Amino acid sequence: MISYFTHTRDMYDQSERDLLHQLADRAGIVADYYDIAGTHHVTTDETRRAILAAMNVRVANREELIAELEAWDHRWWLRGCEPVHVVRLGREAGSWSLYVPCESSEEAALHVQWSLSAESGAKQFERAEGPGCKIEEVRTIRGQRFVRVVLAFPQDLPLGYYSASAYAKGDGRSTETSFQLIVAPERCYIPDELQQGVRWWGMALQLYSLRSHHNWGVGDFRDLGAIVEWAGKRLGAAVIGLNPLHALKNTKPYHISPYSPTSRLFLNDLYIDVTQVPECWMGPDVRRRLEDPAFRSRIDAARRSELVDYDAVRSIKREVLELCYQAFVQNNFEGVEPELIPKTDRGRSFRQFAAREGELLAHYALFQALEEEQQSAPSASMIWEDWPEAYRIRNSDVMEEFRRRRMPRVRFFQYLQWLAAEQLREAVNKTHEAGMPVGLYHDFALGSDRYGADGWLNQEVLALKADCGAPPDAFAPEGQNWGLSPLDPLRLRESGYRYFIQLLRNNLRYGGAIRIDHVMAIFRLFWIPRGLPPALGTYVHYRDDELLAILALESVRAKAVVIGEDLGTVPDWVRDRLGSAGILSYRVFYFEREPWGGWKPPAHYPAQALAVVTTHDLPTLVGYWEGVDIETRSALGLFPSEDARNAMWADRHREKTGILAALKSEGLLPVGLSDDPGQVPTMTAELLEGVHQYLARTPAWIVLASIEDIIGTRVQANLPGTLDQHPNWCRKLSLTVEDLVQDPRFERLATVLRLTRPLV
Repeated sequence: MISYFTHTRDMYDQSERDLLHQLADRAGIVADYYDIAGTHHVTTDETRRAILAAMNVRVANREELIAELEAWDHRWWLRGCEPVHVVRLGREAGSWSLYVPCESSEEAALHVQWSLSAESGAKQFERAEGPGCKIEEVRTIRGQRFVRVVLAFPQDLPLGYYSASAYAKGDGRSTETSFQLIVAPERCYIPDELQQGVRWWGMALQLYSLRSHHNWGVGDFRDLGAIVEWAGKRLGAAVIGLNPLHALKNTKPYHISPYSPTSRLFLNDLYIDVTQVPECWMGPDVRRRLEDPAFRSRIDAARRSELVDYDAVRSIKREVLELCYQAFVQNNFEGVEPELIPKTDRGRSFRQFAAREGELLAHYALFQALEEEQQSAPSASMIWEDWPEAYRIRNSDVMEEFRRRRMPRVRFFQYLQWLAAEQLREAVNKTHEAGMPVGLYHDFALGSDRYGADGWLNQEVLALKADCGAPPDAFAPEGQNWGLSPLDPLRLRESGYRYFIQLLRNNLRYGGAIRIDHVMAIFRLFWIPRGLPPALGTYVHYRDDELLAILALESVRAKAVVIGEDLGTVPDWVRDRLGSAGILSYRVFYFEREPWGGWKPPAHYPAQALAVVTTHDLPTLVGYWEGVDIETRSALGLFPSEDARNAMWADRHREKTGILAALKSEGLLPVGLSDDPGQVPTMTAELLEGVHQYLARTPAWIVLASIEDIIGTRVQANLPGTLDQHPNWCRKLSLTVEDLVQDPRFERLATVLRLTRPLV
C-alpha cells in the first residue's frame, strides 16, 4: 500500500511527457520497434497522444493525463473485477480478484456470493465465501477504503463462455459486479488425420473471377458448387480455398475489394445465383423481367465483359431479387406489413433464419435500408458519419421509428442474406458429398470499411480516428496505410470480446478451414493516427492470451482448421505462440528462402503449415516467370527510377536461377530444360508441375494450387499500391467453369499431387 501511494504522489511531480509515456505504455502503445530491415523506429509523442485520443482517452494537458492515469490504476477496484478471465482446459483453473468497498479492517466483515452461468442461462456453479475472506490488498480511493480478495475458479468446467456475477458485502457496504469466463482448449482444432501423418492438397480460386455459361457476369454459388463436385469427386482435392466472401457494397472503385468489406459478419449477396432462387420461377413479374429482350441483353453484356462489371451485375441482380422478394411475401405470408405471419414452410424457414441471426442481422439489414435511403435523399449523405445524429445511434427512438416505417425494406435485406446463406450451405453440403475432409477454406479479412455496416454497428469497439497498416519496408519505404479502423483493445476487452466472437462464429460456420489475414493483429497491430503518414505510426498490443483462447474455442466448436497469414514483419515469438496454439503457418514458395538466399528444400518447410506458390497480392506463377508484374509497375510509373526497374529485373533473374537450382536438386527439373533462366523464357506446363510437386514434397499439412496458375493466367488479381490505375479484383478467368472441368492440365497436376500426398 505504501508503494502505491508513493507512486501516486510521484505522479504529480512528473513532467507531462513522462505522464504521456506512462499512459501510452499502460494502453499497449510500444515505445519503439524494429522494421523488417532492422531499422529502429522510436514512437513520437505526437503519435502517442493521437493514438490515445483515438482510444477515447483524454490527453489534452497534464491534468487530463494525471486523471486518466489515476482512473487506469483504479479501474478494476471501482469496477469490481476485470471484465474477462481465461481458463485453459486441462490446466489448473486458477483464481480471480474481487475488489470490494469495505471500511472495516476485520476480515470477518466480508461476505461474497458468486456464481457462473453457462451460455444456455443455466447456473453451472454457485458459492458463498466468508465470513473470513482473506484480504490480499487494501487501497483508499477518493477517501473510500477498498479491499481485494482472491477467489478460486472451480475445476473441470466444460468448454464454453460463462457469465459470472458476484455480490459482496463488507461492513454494511455492498457491490455487484460481473465478468466473462472463457474456458478454452489448449489449441485450435487439428484433424486427427493431419496429426497421424496424412497430407492434403486443394485448389484456390477467386469466386468473382469464375466465368460460366449461366452466371450473370460474376462467379456465383452455383459455380462454386460445380467446382466442388469436380475438384472433390474427380480430382481428389481435400479443400477449396476462397477469397473473402464478406458483404461488399459492390461499387467501383472503392468498394469491390474483398479485404475492405462493409461487413465481415455477413455474405456478399452478389454471389447469389438468381436462377436458383425458387421465387425466380414463381412470380409472373419476375418471369416477365427475365423474358424481356432488353433485360436479357444486359445480362449477356455483363457475362461477355472481360472484367467483372460490378455496377452492372449489382443492378441486374438487385432488380430481379426485389421482384423475387415481392413474390416471396405474396406466396408465403399473410397479414399486413410490418406484421407478416408465415403460412408456408418456406416462410417459416425464413422467419427461423431471421430469429437465429437475431439482432446482428436485424441491425445489419437496418443499416442497409438506412444507407440506401440516405444516399438517395436530395442532400445525399454518402457516409454514416455525415448522417443526422439520431441515425448514427442504432438504438435511438428515431431509428426504431425508421425501422417500423421501412420494415419491408429491412426484411428485404434479411431475405438476401437468407438466400446467400442457403446457397453457400448447399455448396458446403456438396463438399461432404464429395468426401472432402476439409471442404471450403475461407479467407477472413483483417478489417472492414469504417463507413460500412460493421463500422456503424460496432462504433463502441472501433478506433475510428485511427487507421491500421504496416511499417516501412522494401516494398513500401514510407509504410502502408490500409484505410481500416483498428479494434480498440481496451474497449474490445471491456465488451467481453463480443464482436470478435461474433465474427469468428459467422465465418467458421461455412467450411472446414479459415485463413486469418494478418494474424499478427492478435498480438499487435500497426496503428496510424488519422491524418498522419504511415511512417509515424506504431504498434499497439492486444491481449493475445484472451484472443487466442477465443479462437481456439470457436475453432474446436466448428471443427475448423485455422491458418494464420504470418507474412511480413513477424517476430519469432509470434510464430512460436501461433504454433503452440495449433494455428497453421502460411508459407509462400516465393518467400521461402535460406538465410543465404537460396530456396529452402522441401524438408525445411514446417509441418504445421499451409503452403502455396503465390497469393492474390503477388504475381501469378506465369506472370512472375515472365516479369509481367515488373512491366505492369513500370507502365504505371510505380518505379522511382529506371535503375530501380533494372534492379528488380536483375533480382528476378537471380530468383529464377535459384528456383531452377532448387528443382534440379530435388530431381524435378523437367527433362531437357536448362537450369539457365535465360534459356527458359516462359513457364512451361512441365516446369509448373515441377514447382507444385516441389511444394507437395514438403511436410506442410496442406498445399494449395491456384486455378489461375494452372491455366497460365499472367496478370495478378490485385496490384498493391494501386486503386483504379489497375483492374484489381475484376479479372475473370480465361476459361469458363464448363471448360475448366474438361481441361487435361488439371487432371495431370491432380495426379501428381495425389501421388505425392495421398488423402489416406
